Amino acid sequence: MCISYYKMITKYFNLGKKLFPICRSLTGAGTKKTLNIIKNEFPNLKIKKIKSGSKVYDWKVPPEWNIKKAYVIDKTGKKIIDFKENNLHIIGYSIPLNTKISKKILLKNLHSLPKQPNAIPYKTSYYKRFWGFCITHNQKKNIIKNYKNSDKFKVLIDSSLNSRGNLHYGELVLKGKSKQEILISTNICHPSMANNELSGPIVTMSLIKYFKKYKKLEKTIRFIFIPETIGSIAYINKNLEKLKKDVIGGYHLTCIGDNRSHGCKLSKYGNTLVDKSLLEAYKLLKIKFKRYSYLNPGSDERQFSSPGINLPMASIFRTKYLEYPEYHTSLDDFKIVSVKGLKGGFKVSSKAIEILQKKIIPKSLVSCQPLMSKRGLYPTLSNLKNIIPYKKSKNFLDFLQYSDGSNDLIEMSKILKLKFKKILEIYNLLLKIKLISS
Repeated sequence: MCISYYKMITKYFNLGKKLFPICRSLTGAGTKKTLNIIKNEFPNLKIKKIKSGSKVYDWKVPPEWNIKKAYVIDKTGKKIIDFKENNLHIIGYSIPLNTKISKKILLKNLHSLPKQPNAIPYKTSYYKRFWGFCITHNQKKNIIKNYKNSDKFKVLIDSSLNSRGNLHYGELVLKGKSKQEILISTNICHPSMANNELSGPIVTMSLIKYFKKYKKLEKTIRFIFIPETIGSIAYINKNLEKLKKDVIGGYHLTCIGDNRSHGCKLSKYGNTLVDKSLLEAYKLLKIKFKRYSYLNPGSDERQFSSPGINLPMASIFRTKYLEYPEYHTSLDDFKIVSVKGLKGGFKVSSKAIEILQKKIIPKSLVSCQPLMSKRGLYPTLSNLKNIIPYKKSKNFLDFLQYSDGSNDLIEMSKILKLKFKKILEIYNLLLKIKLISS
């Protein structure tokens, strides 16, 4: 990778550090602020919204959650837990509260990790009214030790849940010669965590910058910055017709910034052009990687591949979520995310996109079998004694059968057992008479 790419990734690495302290969630001011900072870098990014309460398949977009402050004060007036010190201290989507409680009730609402006593866990309650604080286990032990059972504590959570609010996401399109699209998604909904959250947007911004420099993109690339799960579900619900029509597949980028390992999840069946391009990228770059089962707990690639949607979506990461000890804790910071780690994630994802860009993927423009005789590609008079015209016509019909957007010309050559030169001739003719697109 040339030095300019290194500088580019370093630039967005530093931007990621500026994004780190922002309190993001599925909705709210922090998520909007994050998107606006990205838009400052890429003015063509469109920030869009979906109303809270909108029914999206089996889900509803939750109320817009915002928080100004949250803390716990002991009997002496000392703040023993303060959201302003670390935004992971509050459970995401905690309801507003202003009350005094006993030590017993306080402890019941404090969450910690006994096996990681210096880590603050990250917890949320998006779809059930709840409140609570997250602290290190050492903090919890100090509270248990230093306060009496009769002590009272003041708890204040200055939050709001606006049922008339919105869920926001960002979308940027780099147009190619073809209407066929490659979809790249990443998440912008977690608060201060570097690998789990910000590495995806950092690599995605690097990819936008990189592919913007291409003079001619063969295929359009669509980048989306979305809240995880509900964001992708709402996005699909809003854009399904276009996604089905144009998207040939894509990649979800997450946990892609550490330098410990490489990994991926292929699409549901693991045999699409998206999968083959990714595997080819690893091979060309001589990178060892771990392939995880699609059934392994997943991220947004599952939403895009769900029944009724069925878009081939793979996921690219370094060390997989749930597989590294700092995951979903305050220890997931920029000590584990590095320019070198991000560069490795960028190399794999950019190479996979480049390989997919070059694949010629025919797609039939006619539903069902077209009438070939009116195009001079099938005999109008039956004559079984002269089988040659039928064989020639069969090649066209067979080609069209597999022109469903899931095969490139190399695959077609293998499937139809025809030389690539012949496949290319058929492709060019069918393209010329507008029976297929690519």
